[in-house]
Amino acid sequence: MTHVLEMATFRAEMVDLSACFNNTAATTPETTGAGGLNVWRNSFPIEELPDATEVFRPGAVPFRFPRTGPGRLDNVVCAGQRIDLRPARYDWIYLLACAERRIEDVVHLHYRDGSVDEEWLRVSDFWPASPPRFGELEAVRCDRIHFPRHVQPGIGPRIWQQRLPVPRQEELVYLRLPDNIAVHIFAMTAVSNGWR
Repeated sequence: MTHVLEMATFRAEMVDLSACFNNTAATTPETTGAGGLNVWRNSFPIEELPDATEVFRPGAVPFRFPRTGPGRLDNVVCAGQRIDLRPARYDWIYLLACAERRIEDVVHLHYRDGSVDEEWLRVSDFWPASPPRFGELEAVRCDRIHFPRHVQPGIGPRIWQQRLPVPRQEELVYLRLPDNIAVHIFAMTAVSNGWR
C-alpha cells in the first residue's frame, strides 16, 4: 500500500543577486540603446516586467524581481560568479532566467563539508519563436521587444522559471555559476520542502 503525505509548507530563501548584476536587460522606449540581452542588443520593456517592490510568484515559489530603470544593471550574465547562500539544507535552487538560444551548462554546488556537485543548468531561448526545450515554466511574457533603435510590437520575449536539484543532505554554502555569457539570471530562490 502506498501512503501519500502532503506538505503544505516549504521554506524559501530569496537570494539577493544585486552585487553580481553586470548587464542591462530592461529598457524604456527612450533608452532602447542600453539593452544587452544578445549581440543584437535586444531588451525587455520595463513596463511589462514584474514590480520589484512586491514578491513575484509565477508559480508557488516566491522571487524578488530586480529593480529596473534607465542605465540600471538588472541581471547576471554568467561569468563563473560565486553566489553565497545562507547555509542550510536545500532541495532546489529556483531561477528566473533566459538564454540567448537554448543553453546547457554546469553549476557547481559547494557544501559546508567540502563536497561539490555538478548540476546541469538548462535554459531556453528568450526569443518567442522558440518553445521551452527543458520543461521550464513561463514566468514572464512581454507583448513587445526592444531593439537598439526601435520598439517592435508582436514579438513576446520570455523569462523562464527553471530549477536545479540539490542532491546532498548537507548544508549548501554557495554555488558557482557557469562561465557562459549566453545565460541571464534575474532572480534566485533556494527552497527546502520542509522534510528535514
